[in-house]
Amino acid sequence: MRTEVDPKTTKRARAFEMWMTSPMPMVTLFKTYDVSRLVRFCKRKGYKFNMALCWCLCKAASGVEEFYMVPEQGKLFKYDRLAVNVVVDTADGGISLCDVPYSEDISKFNSDYVALTGKTRQTCSDQLLGSEYAILGTSTLLDTELDGIINQYSGRWNNPFIAWGRYGRRGLFKTELKVSMQFHHSQMDGAQAAKYLEILQKTIAI
Repeated sequence: MRTEVDPKTTKRARAFEMWMTSPMPMVTLFKTYDVSRLVRFCKRKGYKFNMALCWCLCKAASGVEEFYMVPEQGKLFKYDRLAVNVVVDTADGGISLCDVPYSEDISKFNSDYVALTGKTRQTCSDQLLGSEYAILGTSTLLDTELDGIINQYSGRWNNPFIAWGRYGRRGLFKTELKVSMQFHHSQMDGAQAAKYLEILQKTIAI
């Protein structure tokens, strides 16, 4: 469910006043993660790494209340459900967007992820959930390892955006992944974003 709230009645009142009309309100943080255990987990379960990482992103976000409060078109909306948006390579050589609802059960999330991204790939059309979910945007560039990504800001979407490239080996037993997190300053401050990134590391150590 999506509900409009008065920013003045929330903990984001001051930030909303300062940053909602800023011409460039986005903040980007970079962090390197040890994903060794997640890679091994995926191999044991037969899961795709990107699916499992998307689940971890949502699971970590589910415990941070700011992820449920999204500024949109000068207003502040509260949500009670989360979903992740992924970019899918389509059968016609293009790309489309796909929303996957978060489930606490990773096997259920995996089933939805496979079915919805598969449908997106074959139909070459977006599969979006509408306005009932707070969306965590993602983008993956697997052709190279990246130090970080700063996305464009169009003003159309203010939801958090997390991006990464290919993970890299560091010795025999360690695998690392560099992640970029971009967020609207009205939605959260650096402290909340840093808290989320710390929770994410614990979640990735699945």
